[in-house]
Order: sequence, then structure tokens, then C-alpha cells
Amino acid sequence: MSENLVPCLRARPAGFPSRTEAVSESIKHAILTGALRPGQALVEADLAEQLGVSKGPVCEALKALAGSGLVAASPCKGAAVWEVNRTPARCVNDMRMPLEPVAAAWAVARERRWDEALRAPNRSDQAVAAAERAPADRDFHQELYGGCGNPLLVKTLDELRDRTALVSSVARLWQRSWKQEAREYRAIVTATENGEAELVCGLMHSQIGAFVARNFPERESE
Repeated sequence: MSENLVPCLRARPAGFPSRTEAVSESIKHAILTGALRPGQALVEADLAEQLGVSKGPVCEALKALAGSGLVAASPCKGAAVWEVNRTPARCVNDMRMPLEPVAAAWAVARERRWDEALRAPNRSDQAVAAAERAPADRDFHQELYGGCGNPLLVKTLDELRDRTALVSSVARLWQRSWKQEAREYRAIVTATENGEAELVCGLMHSQIGAFVARNFPERESE
């Protein structure tokens, strides 16, 4: 079990509502940054020891992470990190494709402030490890679609957010395509700053599609 889990828990923000949520955030961060790999078994006793907590908060945290899709739970096999492969990755992005670009365009049309969203690409640029970019990318997309004015649409996309970040994290371990992605993000940022809602929609649609094509192409037999 990685020692990277421990600092995440100790550095939790002031006012965190519960130790269970702190444990959940620590495990989530470890998953999204690759400290815990897709398919890796999540043993409650081991996690509790690494994080310096009892098994109770770990058990509850794993249940919460199963609800967000980052953890797969089986009565026979126990809990494991959601295993990313071509089929589930394409399913996640097939859900995003018709929804997220439209939500972002609506948000841009509402003339929100974008200070926080526009910091995310810089966080990605400054990341030491490729996998560290996943949380920044996740925040960037959430900030863009979060102001669309449709709570049901936001809720739907939020439910995909963590799986989207994990898919992105794993894909970057396969292909070092950040330079291309950075160009795509910069174009979206510029259009967002200029209030060009339709262009944001088109650019985000293209960005999601290009990511899938690069990392999860269709097999010839399909």
C-alpha cells in the first residue's frame, strides 16, 4: 500500500465534516493520481493502517467511492479500484459527449466569473506527474459546466466526474499526449474568456471526441 495516502489525510482542509470524508478524499486522490491502480484490491485493514484510522471510516469511504464509480465492490471479491479498459471508458465519454459541451455553453452564456476554472490548466501544466493532472482537469470541467443553470444536468455530470478523471489519468499513462490536450484546453479557455458559447460547445465536443479516438479507438471487428 502506498505511503502517498497518509499525507492526503493529514492535509485535509479545516472544517472537514467527518473523518470518513477525509478518508474518502485520501483514497480518491490516491486512485486519481495512480498511487492505487485500476483493478488493485482495496483491503480495509491495510488502508486503515496506512491512514492511521479504524476500519469503520474506511468501510464507509469505500461505500461512498463505490457510489461515485471509482471503486467496484463484490460480495465475493471485496472492493477494488474500478478497472479502466476500452469499453467502460468509452461508455463514460459517450455519456459526456452530448451533455457536457452543451452545459458549458449554457454556463458561458450566463456570463459567470471563470477565475477558478481558468486556473486549472495552469495546475495541469505545473504537475510533476502526468497522473496529477487528472484532479485539475476534473475541476476545470466541473467549473465550466457547473454554472449552466440546470441542477439535474449538473448532477448527472457530477456523477461521471470522478470516473472521467480516472479514465484520463489512466490514458495518460499509456500515451503522453498532454501537449495536444494543452492546446485544446487553451482554445477552450480563450473562447470561454471571450464569452463565445457556441464555440465553447464545439471545442469541448471536439476535445472529448479526440481524447476517445486517441486513447480508446474502435476495434476493426466492431
